[in-house]
Amino acid sequence: MAKKSPADRLIRRAAKSPIFSTLAFAAILFFMYADTLISGLSTKNYDILQPPQMTSNPAVEGQGQVQLPLTLNSTVLTVGITERKIEEEVENEDPLIPPPKASIEERMEWFRGKLPELEILKSNRLSEKFHGRVLELFNNNCSAQFFMVWLSTAQSFGPREFLAVDSLFSASPDGCLLILSSSMDSPKGYRLLKPLLDRGSNILAVTPDLPFLVKNTPAEAWLDELKSGNMDPGSIPLFNHLSDLIRLAVLYKYGGVYLDTDFIFVKDLSGLRNAIGAQSINPATKKWTRLNGAVMIFDIYHPLLVNFLQEYATTFNGNRWGHNGPYLVSRVLERVRDKPEYNITIFPPKAFYPVDWIKIAKLFKKPETEADEKWAEETLVDISSGSYTVHLWNKRSRELKIEEGSVMARLTADHCNICEHIYDP
Repeated sequence: MAKKSPADRLIRRAAKSPIFSTLAFAAILFFMYADTLISGLSTKNYDILQPPQMTSNPAVEGQGQVQLPLTLNSTVLTVGITERKIEEEVENEDPLIPPPKASIEERMEWFRGKLPELEILKSNRLSEKFHGRVLELFNNNCSAQFFMVWLSTAQSFGPREFLAVDSLFSASPDGCLLILSSSMDSPKGYRLLKPLLDRGSNILAVTPDLPFLVKNTPAEAWLDELKSGNMDPGSIPLFNHLSDLIRLAVLYKYGGVYLDTDFIFVKDLSGLRNAIGAQSINPATKKWTRLNGAVMIFDIYHPLLVNFLQEYATTFNGNRWGHNGPYLVSRVLERVRDKPEYNITIFPPKAFYPVDWIKIAKLFKKPETEADEKWAEETLVDISSGSYTVHLWNKRSRELKIEEGSVMARLTADHCNICEHIYDP
């Protein structure tokens, strides 16, 4: 056996001491509860502010324009952080994914069992404050009312999404952005948006109230049927379809500009009204062949939005990607294409979708040849001269990194304020 050193013998004697045992026990307790103590301290600054008193609720009553409250609390941008007493930060689960290869009957039975967990289909104490919080934000002398929908986790709101919001305020510094999201309406979401809030950007993440948004619209009966459990939710995650519905309903109730979260914004959209962008056109006739709802601009209560909501409710199909989104917009506009009373402008692809999804990866690559460099220069000039936005076709570019010297790197540098982590995917 190895001979014990004097230091070893000293430690063994100390270990038998009652004082040593007490100190060791106290240390163990400290490490066990340190996270809880720190978590409790970190949430003290997230008290909810009460919304202002409303003079009327025309979005519910269907009367004219929305009447806004007279004053705006200077801390309105922190109103939506949370009303819940949060001791630990808990993320929402990923979008509900139905069991694979299930029959319609099996899927409906599964969905009925999941209905109690779907908070987004209900009103609660926090979501019922939705209308008041929206009005308070939009009373801030907005040049335009912008909307985004985020039904994924706050954790997945990454550099790409932050870039979209950052570039939006670079192009429209006086705009107001509402992010409809329960996950971003949290301490985690606040921390993600704080760099923009610190710059004075008018941005607020709010838990949406879906029953309120569809009330007195053609989609109200559809939501009731879904909640009854007597409807096939489809094989595609339901949250994808709910995002399609929320964007239509919020535009109808408030009017403004809806935007997906995978854009770079090049020019101010505040001056546009009642507009949708074409994704593709017929080269011979120059008429659009497919529209896209990733950018939609409408006045409050626009009749075309009623048509969209009616189409959603009567032709809902949860098994086909895009059926309730971009394909829906195209179907309805095809029917009213030549009716002047809708007063709708269809912008060419160059306005919002200047780079096709097939070529989007090239935007992220550093030019390697003289031909590549020429294409990059021409693309930058083309975008700068005729585009309001650049759609990044998220599924096609999500994992791509922005290489230094690429078109994306140069676009980002020209159209962001904070420009953090721009080379992260």
